[in-house]
Amino acid sequence: MGTLIGTTIEWYDFFIYANAAALVLTPLFFEPFVASYGELAGRLISFATVGVSFIFRPLGAAVAGHFGDKLGRKAMLVLTLVLMGGATTAIGLVPDFSSIGMWAPILLIVLRILQGFSAGGEWGGAALMAVEHAPAHQRGRYGGFPQIGVPVGMLIATAVLSIVTATTTEQQFLDWGWRVPFLLSVVLIAVGMAIRLGVAESPVFAGADDEKPRVRLPLVQMFRFNGPQVLQGALTFAANNAAGYMVTGGYVLSYTTAELGMDRATILNLVTLTSAAWVVTTMSGAILSDRIGRTAVYKIGFAVLLVWVFPMFWLIDTKSVVLTALAMLVFSIGIGFSYGPQAAMLAEMFPAQVRYSGAGLSYAFGAILGGAFAPMIATWLQAAFGSTAAVSAYLFGLTVIGMIAAFTIKDRTGKSLGADALDIPGAAKLTAAIDR
Repeated sequence: MGTLIGTTIEWYDFFIYANAAALVLTPLFFEPFVASYGELAGRLISFATVGVSFIFRPLGAAVAGHFGDKLGRKAMLVLTLVLMGGATTAIGLVPDFSSIGMWAPILLIVLRILQGFSAGGEWGGAALMAVEHAPAHQRGRYGGFPQIGVPVGMLIATAVLSIVTATTTEQQFLDWGWRVPFLLSVVLIAVGMAIRLGVAESPVFAGADDEKPRVRLPLVQMFRFNGPQVLQGALTFAANNAAGYMVTGGYVLSYTTAELGMDRATILNLVTLTSAAWVVTTMSGAILSDRIGRTAVYKIGFAVLLVWVFPMFWLIDTKSVVLTALAMLVFSIGIGFSYGPQAAMLAEMFPAQVRYSGAGLSYAFGAILGGAFAPMIATWLQAAFGSTAAVSAYLFGLTVIGMIAAFTIKDRTGKSLGADALDIPGAAKLTAAIDR
């Protein structure tokens, strides 16, 4: 539960920004670009600031992974929560361009970098704390809790934004209403800290010293012996992340309101509904992976995405609320099944001594390749080609790559995670190097 609560809060912070970028940040922080180059340029730059934070995720994953593999998972989870919450609250206090000029977007980008750094370090620690506490036959189920923290965070973020939108006028929302969800992060961080400080250290990490000596430079050793596994994990996540960020990264919200003229409050409600469905499909995929294997569930999820990426936008382009809801709900099956097993699968791909570094960096690199600039790329593709078919083709290509990567992964569902598990790729060579 500690991993779920903490991850939910961290991703609430992250998604609040993504939704704000789709709705209000362009006129408030990037007005000169709009005046000089038009509304499209302003939206592209606003979405680019969403992507900037992803570039710093690998740094956060590397730092947190290094110390998480040396000092423990728990300390890193507390640190990343504080960093994310502080940056999010500060965004709610940054004056807009009309008040401080170019300092406004500069401060916004600096705070986004801090968000990206903390998000990069957060996921690996949360995933391992859940999976390494789990019975071998229930790792998928336990690992599903930090996974559903992402859609739950999105659900809360969108719900809060919907409430603020519904209770303020258009001008009030632009003046101060958009800041309220950011400032609420202070309360959520206090709750998350209280819960995370009470979580025990991972038993696998705590017992690793009794089995093998601690690795002095986990990051170096991880790349030396487990580089291929990082690539496999990154490519599977890239496909899922790009697809997921069509909804969670603000693209669908921006496209339906700015291009199709649909009602903002209605679309926010649909995104909230989709987030709730994503919670169910993610946990279902996680639990199913304990029965049929991690990679098998991934393949099902990717198959759904391949079939649905074109029909989804065909339905959205009808401007029908009902058909748009249907499009997004079916889409949630694909992104849920290709996300739910991730924590357990990545944990089972890396030796215990370098697991935080390996899992965290797989996640961080996958985010850069997939979701980092997906909303911006989708916005540009739709404008350049005048059709969402180009967006669907982009997602289709990434999903094919993810499917191929899933077929290359050695499935270790339910097998040992201990430091003596030599069937993990690279584990035997790592153990030999440590013993020398």
